[in-house]
Amino acid sequence: MNATTTPALMTEAEILAAPESDYMSPRQLAFFRHRLQTEMEQLLENAHETTTHLQDNEATPDPSDRASVEEEHTLELRVRDRERKLLKKIGEAIARIDAGEYGWCEETGEPIGIGRLLARSTATLSLEAQERREKLKKMHGG
Repeated sequence: MNATTTPALMTEAEILAAPESDYMSPRQLAFFRHRLQTEMEQLLENAHETTTHLQDNEATPDPSDRASVEEEHTLELRVRDRERKLLKKIGEAIARIDAGEYGWCEETGEPIGIGRLLARSTATLSLEAQERREKLKKMHGG
């Protein structure tokens, strides 16, 4: 392997089968960085498609058709708003990889866990810390 070749990305199966001592190893971090960047690119592509779709849409003379189109646009914009927030979280997760903090619970310092990160790669809390936070929120009417 020459200096410009990087090792192949790990697969989900390899990450799940890796020993605990490999937790957040450079290869695991490369896997999650790639996953986050791919998700970011997809979200940006979706946003571009939405913008194009909204610009291309012509006015419809029929009021019920127009109402349907407006409802569709509202729904589409709501989805994009959610995606915009997710883009911010993805950027923060990539920054945590760069800072060496990715994969560790921001509340307890414990590992978040591979399974949880595979399910939600932007997670910042371990499952236990997340559950505690949600219980407190419910108790305080948040």
